[in-house]
Amino acid sequence: MPVTLKRSLSPLLITFYGLGTILGAGIYVLVGEVAATAGPYTPLAFLIASFIAGFSAFSFAELSSRFPKSAGEALYTQEAFGHRLLSTTVGVMVISIGVISAATISRGFTGYLRVFVDVPDWLALCSLIISLGLIASWGISESVTTISLMTAIELFGLLYIVWICGDAFAELPARLPEMIPPWEATTWVAIFSGAFLAFYAYIGFEDMVNVAEEVRNPQKNMPLAIISCLVITSLLYMAVALVTLLSLPLEELAGSHAPLALLYQHKTGSAPTLITAISLFAVSNGALVQIIMGARVLYGLSSQGWLPEPLGRINPRTRTPLRATFLLTTLILIMALWLPLVTLARLTSLVTLTVFACINMALIVIKGRTPRPENCLIVPIWIPWIGFFISVVMILLELTRQFFSM
Repeated sequence: MPVTLKRSLSPLLITFYGLGTILGAGIYVLVGEVAATAGPYTPLAFLIASFIAGFSAFSFAELSSRFPKSAGEALYTQEAFGHRLLSTTVGVMVISIGVISAATISRGFTGYLRVFVDVPDWLALCSLIISLGLIASWGISESVTTISLMTAIELFGLLYIVWICGDAFAELPARLPEMIPPWEATTWVAIFSGAFLAFYAYIGFEDMVNVAEEVRNPQKNMPLAIISCLVITSLLYMAVALVTLLSLPLEELAGSHAPLALLYQHKTGSAPTLITAISLFAVSNGALVQIIMGARVLYGLSSQGWLPEPLGRINPRTRTPLRATFLLTTLILIMALWLPLVTLARLTSLVTLTVFACINMALIVIKGRTPRPENCLIVPIWIPWIGFFISVVMILLELTRQFFSM
């Protein structure tokens, strides 16, 4: 009898899994980079990014309820279009998102680690990524429990930042006019460019569908966890973006590689030891989730016969795809050593939006064939249409920006 994945994740664990990848993927690393692009309109950029992600999140919620399998995006594409090459391409794109995203997060790790100890970037990256690969190989329950503990630390860190900077909200009425942009083309280009970068901070809910085979009662628990994660992170991101902009001079915030440590030090006058340690947990957590997700997509594609069979083999002791995990860990390490943080984040966002466009269109086709299956979450048809339209527009805007900046 073939060895299968273990269905052991509770609703709480899958929610923390999602929060771990979303929180670790962005706000601890990129708020300074977004501020460098969007300036005083940084909170608006995060709000637009949340809006962009929201429609696709609801599409993923319905599809994960209809088809609770690993390699979710590839499976959804196959169900809609029945084209193996297209489905495999989407699956490979999802894997590339995981690789690039984990590499991005790992680059952010070096900025926070330097607060404690000045070690070469290559040594910090190798130590981090190899350690995370070993944890991902350990077992799904053990890995996700580790993720949940680190996610709880991340949540505490963000709430702590909002709490110690809470008095900054008193300045919001007076400073709100400077956060409302004029109707000028150049301003809105900067805002949408910032939103494109901030969108990276919301990536993660789509990763959750790739562990659906390891979730209890996935038809009910997957959609609930996806929507809960998006709501929680959106509220946290807006609060952090506001207090950061209200508390720090823009020229100090813009481009900072450890923005929350800078904010803590500016606000308290103390060394940012605690928030830096929490930030290290956050970025490590996000990278770990990406390794787990990418390995499950490789497993799912292999089990469908779309990739070589050895990548789909499950170790009988750990019940994890060890070969797929090793391959993902190696690719992440290469990317992290090769490309700078902002380049990685923008590339991740571009590939992710392409996948989102495909998945929203897949749901439109599937809903046309089977409008209301039993025991599944059903969203209105206009949600995937808007999700598709927004994804395509954001892709075109980013490609146009890159063309004119060449």
